Amino acid sequence: MSQQNEIASAVMRTLDQYFKDLDGEAPVALHDLVIRSAERPMLEFVLRQTDGNQTVAAQLLGINRNTLRRKLTEYDLL
Repeated sequence: MSQQNEIASAVMRTLDQYFKDLDGEAPVALHDLVIRSAERPMLEFVLRQTDGNQTVAAQLLGINRNTLRRKLTEYDLL
């Protein structure tokens, strides 16, 4: 199984459990919940892997360094 498929499977399992836990209640802002739940730990992980080097972190993430800085500010990671 490819890494992308493994991550997608983990997301699917988590969403399945989330909906089971809701027990019939309607989810609220599901897209934002999933993105914010995944993005912050991903940023933290990549920063650790790069010893805080934002230029290298941005390259690994495939985003512009300014975009990375904006996200780090948004998640209070600076």
